[in-house]
Amino acid sequence: MIDYPALLTTVNRVEPVPRRIRAFVAGSTVLDTTSARYVWEWPPYPQYYVPRSDVDFGLLVDEGVTEDTERGSARVYGVRVGQVRRPRAALVFDSSALEGVKDTVRLDWSAADAWFEEDERVFVHPRNPYSRVDAVRSTREVTVEVDGVELASSLSPVMVFETGLPTRYYLSRTDGTAPGSVGSRGVLIRPRLRADRGAVRTLSG
Repeated sequence: MIDYPALLTTVNRVEPVPRRIRAFVAGSTVLDTTSARYVWEWPPYPQYYVPRSDVDFGLLVDEGVTEDTERGSARVYGVRVGQVRRPRAALVFDSSALEGVKDTVRLDWSAADAWFEEDERVFVHPRNPYSRVDAVRSTREVTVEVDGVELASSLSPVMVFETGLPTRYYLSRTDGTAPGSVGSRGVLIRPRLRADRGAVRTLSG
């Protein structure tokens, strides 16, 4: 028997990623998404699977090989940016794959030069959302409205991601646009959201 609590996350579990995820190779953006999925290929931590529409296929090269995985059959692609080549860098899943993995791309972590969650670089592997609380600085726009009146707008929020809870947004006290809208220590927002890539807008109510 192990002498520490066992991990509860099962293999092939799929969950949404509330963070903006980007990966770069040789200075070029290979993927940029706010719709990634966490997929647990083994219990300790997940990998990112990204919708095909959020991947720059102009940088991918079909290697003409199909690979069978526990999550379904995937086409193998390399990455090419100028003179930089990364063979067998990505798996592209079609509609026959596991639910939640269909029509996604799994970019190998080591194939990218840098990964970012929001505007902070992430190293080694994705953070496990079930075992941490992260406060992450971002340059996504956050606007706060009540009954159509804009109370605050920020291009430098701090986003707090905590297991099992909605994303929280902290704005600087200088970001208020209406008198008295932001207190002396800033403002904590727990909004209902409509999110687009690079922008988050709160809704009234």
